Amino acid sequence: VAPSASKPPTPAPAPDLPAMSADQIVERYVAAQGGLQAWRGVNTLTLTGKLDGGGKPNVELAYLLRQKRGHKMRLELQVKDQTAVQVFDGKQGWKLRPFLNRTDVEPFNAAEAKAAAGWDELDGPLVERAAKGIKVEAAGTDMVGVAKAYKLKLTGADGTQRMMWIDAGSFLALKLEGAPRRIDGRLRKAWILFKDYRSEDGLTIARTQETVVEGVKENHKLVISKVVINEPMDDSLFARQALVLVAANAAGPGR
Repeated sequence: VAPSASKPPTPAPAPDLPAMSADQIVERYVAAQGGLQAWRGVNTLTLTGKLDGGGKPNVELAYLLRQKRGHKMRLELQVKDQTAVQVFDGKQGWKLRPFLNRTDVEPFNAAEAKAAAGWDELDGPLVERAAKGIKVEAAGTDMVGVAKAYKLKLTGADGTQRMMWIDAGSFLALKLEGAPRRIDGRLRKAWILFKDYRSEDGLTIARTQETVVEGVKENHKLVISKVVINEPMDDSLFARQALVLVAANAAGPGR
């Protein structure tokens, strides 16, 4: 006789919380993050830390993420004693992946370009949401672990919708719906959990992010060890030519 399938755990009932509009929740959230004026003063954000090696035990990869207003991003990741780099200039992206024995600078493929275009600005989706074309609606309450939370539905300028959970006590973000992940031939829901908030020059930033994927046992953890606000960054850091120089330096003289 085949064993019966285990039943999924019964979800916790929605908590009874004081009624708040989406605008009220967002206002409290922005204040908890450091305030609108503080975030308006942030032009660049540099994050240094480690992330796990794709679910492999005891494997951590060092990373350096630079972000600049205008949706610019540069990610450097140490893989097998080599530096993999991705850049996005706000419109186009390129990658260098020497750990795969690829020494040429490659453009983002269609899926990567679409994902990059959907990345949040360095201050997240809710700070100055109207200017970003994001519509926010209250969507009830929920439990995130043992924490009571308000749910928000976010609709981007392109019509993409996702859910966000805000702690009812601190009004910091607990959870954000991420882009679905394709695993074993099908799309699975994914979420990002935000933990270990600390003050950084008047801003409140989560030092740990965990990505949870539906049906996958291992969470992917990213831990931030250092935060630098408003480090000077030239736009050339995020251009294709920056990767060409990295590739040339890695190849050495005469290559």
